[in-house]
Amino acid sequence: MNIGDWIRKWSLITPGKIAIIDDGKEFSYRELNDHANQVANYLLKKGAKKGDRISVLSYNCHEFIEIYFAVSKIGAIFVPLNWRMAPDELAYVLGDCTPSFLFFAEDFSETCLHLESRIESVKNYITLGRKPFSRADRYEEIARYPSAQPDGIQPPEFEDPHIIMYTSGTTGFPKGAVLSIRKTFFNTLNANIFFDLSPHDVFLVSRPLFHSGGLLIDSTPVFYRGATVIYQRRFGRQEFLDNVERYHVTVAEPAATFLNFILRECDLDRSNLRSLKSFFTGGERVPETLLKEYHSRGYPLSQLFGMTETSTLTWLPTGDAIRRAGSVGKPVFHGEVAIVDKQRRPVGPGDIGEMRVGGPILMSGYWNKPDQTREVMKDGWFYTGDLAKMDEEGFIYIIDRAKDMYISGGENIHPTEIEKLLLTNPKIFDVAVYGVPDENWGQVGKASIVLKNEQRMSFEEVEKFLKGKIGNFKIPRYVEFVDELPRTASGKIKRYLLAERSKKGDISKGDVTALPTADSKEAGSQTII
Repeated sequence: MNIGDWIRKWSLITPGKIAIIDDGKEFSYRELNDHANQVANYLLKKGAKKGDRISVLSYNCHEFIEIYFAVSKIGAIFVPLNWRMAPDELAYVLGDCTPSFLFFAEDFSETCLHLESRIESVKNYITLGRKPFSRADRYEEIARYPSAQPDGIQPPEFEDPHIIMYTSGTTGFPKGAVLSIRKTFFNTLNANIFFDLSPHDVFLVSRPLFHSGGLLIDSTPVFYRGATVIYQRRFGRQEFLDNVERYHVTVAEPAATFLNFILRECDLDRSNLRSLKSFFTGGERVPETLLKEYHSRGYPLSQLFGMTETSTLTWLPTGDAIRRAGSVGKPVFHGEVAIVDKQRRPVGPGDIGEMRVGGPILMSGYWNKPDQTREVMKDGWFYTGDLAKMDEEGFIYIIDRAKDMYISGGENIHPTEIEKLLLTNPKIFDVAVYGVPDENWGQVGKASIVLKNEQRMSFEEVEKFLKGKIGNFKIPRYVEFVDELPRTASGKIKRYLLAERSKKGDISKGDVTALPTADSKEAGSQTII
């Protein structure tokens, strides 16, 4: 099994079929395979070998995919880099995986100058731009290398590392998840089943390719089926809608935050998205109000759930998107998902436990981190750290991340429950709830709220909105209104940053207000229950 063979075979079956549309420029499967072969032959000539790490720092573009398949062809390990990281963060990642090659887009030249003096392992820099860069080769010069299939390649094994993809780092330093060829293959099969892909499909990819969603869930399955992918360096909200209409896009899987911004900034009634047959979203959470808003406009939005270590875990069938709103769906075909208690025993329907995952979609482990690997991988299962429950029909509901839960007066409080409720308020665009220290109760809740355009809200309104819908002890004691929430590239909220900022007292007076406490009788009962 060589992932690079997929485009070679399509280049023989349908050589003229458009594989990629990149900022309006089209590339056929023959061109994609030829370019990937040229990159592969360049890498081999420069001394690359099976198992070497090869990194890319670039926006979404056709070159990114050419390099991806070239690395697959020669059995090296592909390491996509998060261009949203600061130079010091990138230096940490590169120091961890020690790549020998680094391809980079012209916009990141200064970043690479910073990295060049700090990362000894990178012997070859390749710029995708036209401007010269110290000792870097230029990508366009690779076109002089042979476009024939590279020779003398040691066939990869099914368990060989294919990709090292660094996690979002919601709790600190990112970890490199080692994703095998086996994992890429079975994730691709899962995506093909639920997206119902065929060579006739056009997939608009708005997620970054350095992220599992953009590369493994959205792109790779399309190339396996010989269909077409649309990329753009950066997608504006209206540009996304215009491209769906212009190219008759059939499949799209944008982030929930992106879809929320479309509702906020665009006039959907002026766009025609009727070509979409598969319309999914995912990430940390998908508000029920978002699903219902798109359905009310005739667009069958549904959701999936996954993570870097496993790619997609669950899919909510489109026909159940409203009936089972709030659920992340059922387990993927090639994979096992179970909800277990602290003794690792399956719990019954409706009971809360930790979600664990098994089957061929699991990562091999964390690069250079055997101890952290053992913490999450036990007896052939990956323990996600997500608290969840399953109903009698097999639909799974995420309650919260175990590490996001906080304890107030002896009560376990799950921020996601409160966030979902707050997101039903028509004034609120986004929200994060998290625990902050309290002398009396150990921790109390704090809500950081982003309001919709031109909306105003008082602290008292927040309390009034929540009162009677959840227990008083769950109502956040503190509220702040902010312009935006810190997020990872995959859209996950960095709650640890918000909590750290609160601990340091970095919030100016007036930005945060303490809501009245519950009466002493009810508050006192928290320590008894």
